[in-house]
Amino acid sequence: MSLKELCEIASNCVQCPLHESRINVVFGKGPEDARIMLVGEAPGKTEDETGKPFVGMSGKLLSEIINEAGMDRSDIYITSIVKCRPENNRKPMKLEYCKCINLYLSKQIELINPDVIGLLGNSAVYALIGKKSIKQIHGKTYEVDGRKYIALFHPAAALYSRILLPQLKDDMLTLRKIIES
Repeated sequence: MSLKELCEIASNCVQCPLHESRINVVFGKGPEDARIMLVGEAPGKTEDETGKPFVGMSGKLLSEIINEAGMDRSDIYITSIVKCRPENNRKPMKLEYCKCINLYLSKQIELINPDVIGLLGNSAVYALIGKKSIKQIHGKTYEVDGRKYIALFHPAAALYSRILLPQLKDDMLTLRKIIES
């Protein structure tokens, strides 16, 4: 199965209640051979409207941080643990993200086969590596099932609490160094 075929399947998904209120499935964007994959929590309003990941305020900040770290966003595959926006931007429930991870994200990871996966925020960190507090583990790398993950603050957290911005920038530099080594 190709990434394009998987995206087509996801675009018609009705496996959890999130499909009931979505405008668009936000599958992911980036090169199929990306060395870096970034995984966030869920699409927001702008993402749901456009069908593209991280294009709202958080996405603009994410792009700036990627560029400041000396990388190009077009070289990175970006997605989320769920592909549909939860109503009122609530956190995805376990049933929702487990379904989406099993049906789509695990296959995206397998097909893209990135060297490192950056987990943006608590929800992605917990869902994929089982860790609970981003404040304690941001910038640290973990190997799970032969894959390398790095925990990063979500750009939205840095928008709400600017004190986190320097840490997010430093952690993005750490991600770049992982790729270079």
